Amino acid sequence: QVQLVESGGGLVQAGGSLRVSCVASGRTFSALAMGWFRQAPGKEREFVGAISRSGQSTMYADSVKGRFTISRDNAKNTVSLQMNSLKPEDTAVYYCAAGPIFGTYRTSLYDYWGQGTQVTVSS
Repeated sequence: QVQLVESGGGLVQAGGSLRVSCVASGRTFSALAMGWFRQAPGKEREFVGAISRSGQSTMYADSVKGRFTISRDNAKNTVSLQMNSLKPEDTAVYYCAAGPIFGTYRTSLYDYWGQGTQVTVSS
């Protein structure tokens, strides 16, 4: 079992930046590929980006490419999502997820999920 706990969400003005993090426990973190997803009210959960086990590879949804950056620190069991140039449409609950496959956007292929952290971007 893996437990994931997100933190760092909040309220920010459009154009601002925010960093959300996720700490994992219960299993060797470096053996897990990590992903970030988000879900806005009334919408399906959508893929934001992912990072490989080593952290050497990342991929992003087109909607966030160039604005968001995912990183991980395997020594601290932490994965982070740095969000810059935020837009009101980025408002959502952000979830980190862990699984065996790097880069998949399919929620069903992630085995473990955090509880989510709210990010609100005001216009």
